[in-house]
Amino acid sequence: MTLTAKDLRGMTVATVLPFHEDGSIDWAGYEAVLDHCAQPATTDCVFVNGHAGEATALTDSEKFEVIRRTKAQISKNQPLLAGVVPTGYPDAVRQVDALREAGADVAVIFPPEALGGGNANTRAGALFMEKLAREVQMPLSVFQFPIGSGFGFSSQVLAEMAQIPEVLAIKEGSALMQNYEANLRAVAATGADCAILASNFMWFHAQCAVGADGILSGLTSLCPQLLSDLWKASEANDLVAMRAASDRLYPIIMAIYGPAPVVDMHTRMKDGLKLMGIIKNSAPRLPLLPQNPAIVSGVEAALKQAGLL
Repeated sequence: MTLTAKDLRGMTVATVLPFHEDGSIDWAGYEAVLDHCAQPATTDCVFVNGHAGEATALTDSEKFEVIRRTKAQISKNQPLLAGVVPTGYPDAVRQVDALREAGADVAVIFPPEALGGGNANTRAGALFMEKLAREVQMPLSVFQFPIGSGFGFSSQVLAEMAQIPEVLAIKEGSALMQNYEANLRAVAATGADCAILASNFMWFHAQCAVGADGILSGLTSLCPQLLSDLWKASEANDLVAMRAASDRLYPIIMAIYGPAPVVDMHTRMKDGLKLMGIIKNSAPRLPLLPQNPAIVSGVEAALKQAGLL
């Protein structure tokens, strides 16, 4: 399909990936996850092989099989985004070519290793994306990391990336509201046709209130209707409805993202899906670990409070 930034607006689910107890992929469980979270009534786009899908714990063949199976199950009108977590430029090209062949519509580019340690604040990231876009000639999205990670791009770099014609969206995960707003304004000032997809998990309401072209979140795997309610209220400029949706989301947000370490957030989402009877096993692959009973009890209480159990 020929895509523009407009096609990536709205709700994007970053899918979690369930495994069997022996660590193999539970494909039947994954189909059930997609049936739960990727319905066109709540979800406009689907993003696979990101953090939520434990991409760095998958083999190449597993990642491409995730793409193929997802493409076959979702609506043909839902763009399929797939993550690229490259070590460097040649690896990025290799992964983009392979995911396109597997059926993905958009390649979501994570910052390569060399952009850590402050290098993301230089023009290196923009030059990397510009060269990649010229070579692969495919719709791209930028994966913005938290600023504190050392891999988050500056507003100036993101604005430069947004002006690359192939870059249709920025998954905005700076993790700080002041950076989110600065990036939103910097990209808007360029006039570029590039969607800003809010993805700072503790700030869904605030981001939508400031402005966004959509929400991209792994949490949509767990509670798609609640996030869809927030997004639709935001599009309608209905602050009362936004607050009501945020109030229902809040206990789930705190149960999923509140406990340390936050890297376990997607395992907690799978704990919730298991509690809801959608998957049978919530354990991740190493180096992630299963959650302790107290954390799982907190997820259960939050789902009950939100009316999902």
